[in-house]
Amino acid sequence: MPPPTRGLFVDPEFPPCVSSLVQRGGTPLSPLCDHITWLRPQEICASPRLFPENARLGIGKQGILGDCWFICACFALHKSQKLLHQVFPPAQCTWNEPGYTGCFTCRFWRFGHWVDVTVDDCLPCLGQKLCFSHCEDQGAFWLPLLEKAYAKLHGCYESLWAGQVVDALVDLTGGLVERWSLEDAEDIDRNKMLCRMLDLKNRCAISCSVLHSKEGAGDLGEFHAFTITDIQHGVTKDGQQLILIRVHNPWGRSCWSGAWGRDGDKWALVSKSDSAKFLYDLQDGEFWVEKEEFLQEFNEVTMAFPVDEMEYIQSIWTDCPLLHTQQLYGSWVKGQTAGGSRNNVSFPDNPKFWFVVREQSELYLALMQRPQSGISSADGTHRSQSRSVILKSTPLYAIGLHVWKVEKRRFNLQKTIQSPVVAGTASHSYDRQLHLHCELSPGYYLVIPSTFLRDTEGDFLLRILSSGPITLSEITSNQPKIKTSEDDVKGTWETREVKGQWKKDVNAGGSRNYPSYCLNPTIPFIVPSKAQLMRVTLKQHCQEKHCHAIGFHVYMDPSDRSLSPFVQEPRASCVPHSYSHEVSMMCDLSPGQYIIVPSTYLPNQECDFSVSISTKMERKSIESQETLGKILNEVSVVKMMK
Repeated sequence: MPPPTRGLFVDPEFPPCVSSLVQRGGTPLSPLCDHITWLRPQEICASPRLFPENARLGIGKQGILGDCWFICACFALHKSQKLLHQVFPPAQCTWNEPGYTGCFTCRFWRFGHWVDVTVDDCLPCLGQKLCFSHCEDQGAFWLPLLEKAYAKLHGCYESLWAGQVVDALVDLTGGLVERWSLEDAEDIDRNKMLCRMLDLKNRCAISCSVLHSKEGAGDLGEFHAFTITDIQHGVTKDGQQLILIRVHNPWGRSCWSGAWGRDGDKWALVSKSDSAKFLYDLQDGEFWVEKEEFLQEFNEVTMAFPVDEMEYIQSIWTDCPLLHTQQLYGSWVKGQTAGGSRNNVSFPDNPKFWFVVREQSELYLALMQRPQSGISSADGTHRSQSRSVILKSTPLYAIGLHVWKVEKRRFNLQKTIQSPVVAGTASHSYDRQLHLHCELSPGYYLVIPSTFLRDTEGDFLLRILSSGPITLSEITSNQPKIKTSEDDVKGTWETREVKGQWKKDVNAGGSRNYPSYCLNPTIPFIVPSKAQLMRVTLKQHCQEKHCHAIGFHVYMDPSDRSLSPFVQEPRASCVPHSYSHEVSMMCDLSPGQYIIVPSTYLPNQECDFSVSISTKMERKSIESQETLGKILNEVSVVKMMK
């Protein structure tokens, strides 16, 4: 008979019921909800405990929930006792101790600070067994309790169905995480990566992922994450060097029949004592692979940065402790600070930050966006704009980060951002957190975080971790304002937008290099006498991988309609044609009638487009005196029918 559980804590915010399991449905978990019961550990086994005596038996195994990414990240807590105590605070009363109340508290690093999450210990079960994560030693309950707290943090268990190891590692460590693609890397990069894995295997968590199935000896699944539990050197009987990597499948069952699997034929190449050493103490789901097999079968490696005894994050490349940390919050606001990428003329509108480097330093600049609420629909480990497959439909934006060195705090912004960066993301990516690694000399630096598309709203956290002293501050209105040319003129902007389409063999005439140029659409507009500035913006509406090279010319509209405008030279030209979603330029035009001719570089390239014509007029802005009105109560259709 299990001991009585009456009077124990039941979490009112995350109760043991269906709403804590699923909220939106759409995953394989939904049909099982009616069969799931909630039991406390003392109702599941006779002698429950938080941690097993043998640490190897504390390795996580996945249940029917698709959260392999989270279970793999939890391996980080095996590497550091201090980190384990940070995430799972010690001295909590357990089941056989006085003061046990049935509740436990875990901590997660969320958007810049550690937050406490308290849950009861009622755990989802099918029959008398845990149906989600559990340890190899099923009498240890630290992992299912941590998983429950993480599910509460996300709203329900179903929200953990699919994710990225990198995000869970950040939540559990509060640090930095490196992610390497094994597909794009050259051999020298792979060897460098494997060397770092060997050096750091005992100090940080390392995970690997299969993002798409390959032809090979093993059935590793697809969109699945694994834990690397060990890396060892080996020597064959004839003296050849080996690197063997021990991988754990959170499914907790054998899935590898390769040459170095438990019954593989390559073990005959090493001595019996060596093979026995490697095969001893293999847990369920663990297997060995040789370096070349590993590089062939797996697509990605994820590694958390180590933390030293003084709790400083260490550089993953130099082992140098990052002793100095600064962080600031910011926002991209539509129409104000959401300037988009460097493809847009509005890029300077993005939030801007100073940081000062006091001495030669190794730095990591990390940009984290605050994700909106969302739920995924497929088990997976990775989301990237440029690599592999998009697995989890979280509403993350493509973000980027760029850094310039400046001589003084007063400088020409336009000239600076057109100069080469000292560090920058190669492309905007759909990552929750990304970082730049650089070695910088003393001086002033400008940092601009951005989203790929302009007017994309969101909050972000900018962190700088450095081996030397630094100062980080935001450029605000209290500091010297950096003006663009259009800010120098007082007035208000009036904007007109025209939509159009290039159609093959109709009006997709291409650039002026081609005789068909005159077939392109023409958009008339007038420059009024009170106009001070004109800005013309051409946008193409297409998927990113199908961008055309676009540009435009502005001509004076001839008063004689029998004359072609193309016999004259353009009054303004936005060329050369650029592979961008958007091109724009300021036009200094005298009052009169004009036409805009948008074009793709090559003829017969089809696409929708829009042209925005903004005119800065010499008039005072209107000071609004309106206030927010009362909220209107919606009347339901049912009430109306009654």
